[in-house]
Amino acid sequence: MPSRKVLSVSETPPARPSVLFVCVHNAGRSQMAAAFLSRLGQGEVEVRSAGSAPAGSVNPAVVAAMNEVGIDLSAQVPKLLTAEAVQESDVVITMGCGDACPVFPGKRYLDWRLDDPAGQGIDAVRPIRDDIRTRVRGLLAELLPRP
Repeated sequence: MPSRKVLSVSETPPARPSVLFVCVHNAGRSQMAAAFLSRLGQGEVEVRSAGSAPAGSVNPAVVAAMNEVGIDLSAQVPKLLTAEAVQESDVVITMGCGDACPVFPGKRYLDWRLDDPAGQGIDAVRPIRDDIRTRVRGLLAELLPRP
């Protein structure tokens, strides 16, 4: 019979870390980052994305580039950045949103300087996608260190 760890009354289960990815339109970089973290984090990280001025839809070149790596973003809808989303996140990663992101004490803020895929074709989006995947893997190793 497999052994199960039983938490004592004084122990609390470990909280899932939460990450918010923010870019201007929530139609490219932040969508790709959130999708990679959701996939690679396998449910162990709460993932959000938003934009300071969301677009009407996800960039078609971004959707195509992510389809190449087996991730379908076609049903995603850009979301408006809210103070609540920032407050509910442990880590806030900005990607070119400037001062539009509210700052709250106790949050970890990172700024990933990445080219903007807006108006770019798939050939320009692929290296951005690959850079984001590499950064997300590094973030995941920090958030969920494995023994």
